[in-house]
Amino acid sequence: MPKAKQSAKRKRFDYNQDRKKLKKKFNKKSNPRIENAQIRNAWDDRKSVSRNLQDMGLAFDPNRSLPIKKQGLLVAERKAGAPVSIVTKPYVLNQMEEEAGRPVKSSKTLSTDLIEYVQHMIREHRENYKAMARDEKNYYQDTPKQIRRKINEYQRCHPEHYDAFIGSLAATQPTVQ
Repeated sequence: MPKAKQSAKRKRFDYNQDRKKLKKKFNKKSNPRIENAQIRNAWDDRKSVSRNLQDMGLAFDPNRSLPIKKQGLLVAERKAGAPVSIVTKPYVLNQMEEEAGRPVKSSKTLSTDLIEYVQHMIREHRENYKAMARDEKNYYQDTPKQIRRKINEYQRCHPEHYDAFIGSLAATQPTVQ
């Protein structure tokens, strides 16, 4: 029995084929990853996107859900009877509203080196930014404005640490009479 011609052919790399485009093409064909956990859990692969969202009480087309009413001079007011959809999965909407209502915690932080630098500058010079700019620990030759910005950033990112630090400075400072 003769061999197939294709199997005997040596495989060669195709320099004319764009691998990046190929990968994008294959990724586009695969199902998208739904980021929201509530929607992902309630999703039904057998239904269309619009039907899935309608079951959850979400809008597929915002122009249909909130239409812009045209102002006419002689046109009588008529009610456009929007089809009322039955929400079969209201828990998705409730969970999303609850998640949106939670306060967002800021995750911005500063490096320990920057915190130590700012604390040194405040400890040595208090509010004198010009003296801070001339300090020998000012390795990066920050200007007074740059140092002020770094101190304000420290106050914003770590307010409780800043208050504790200022409190400890006030406690250790002897009163001059």
